Amino acid sequence: MVEESRLDIQCCAFEGRAMRVRDSVREAGSGTLSSKRGPKMIEIRLQGRGGQGVVVASEILARACFEEGMYPQCYSLFGGERRGAPVAAFVRISDSKIYLKCDIDHPNHLVLFDKTLFDEKEILERVVPGGFLLFNMDEYQSDALENYTVGTIDALEISKKNALGAMVNTAILGAYIRLTQIVSLDRLLKVITETVPGAIDQNVVAAREAYERVSII
Repeated sequence: MVEESRLDIQCCAFEGRAMRVRDSVREAGSGTLSSKRGPKMIEIRLQGRGGQGVVVASEILARACFEEGMYPQCYSLFGGERRGAPVAAFVRISDSKIYLKCDIDHPNHLVLFDKTLFDEKEILERVVPGGFLLFNMDEYQSDALENYTVGTIDALEISKKNALGAMVNTAILGAYIRLTQIVSLDRLLKVITETVPGAIDQNVVAAREAYERVSII
């Protein structure tokens, strides 16, 4: 059984936006981020729009990493309580306890839930070279991001096929863990089963299908 020393959710005002912080750490022992998974701390930005499940995706990812022995921390920023409003969620993953509470300005990984948010120039300016990029789009053809590992997945098509509508979070997560190998598929599916409030079977199928279909450049 995994023991928790802290699972903290805080709400505060931040430049007119609501900010929620969730920080999960292990009480004892340490998880290991192997050399294949990058540095000892990985910072991830998930960006999308209200109604796509961005915040829940960050919490599922953090929980999956937690259950594999790592120290995760996640928080979110959103522009308004309405469908379609910009939403950003952030996850830190480390092999030791995380004390940072600052924003993630230059993530190692970027996950875009909505192709309308794609901005090549911004990606080059903000994402650490050598990192991972996942885009919710059919395909990506450009040499501009050659210093990154890029994945593409039509998560919306998969979600609609599984009666999930615009809620693309579990499909996105399936593609993301195939791209990064940060946790196992079995672990992700377990956490999805324990976390999503409904349509469990459909979410599991969507995650598995995206895992199998993601294109990696």
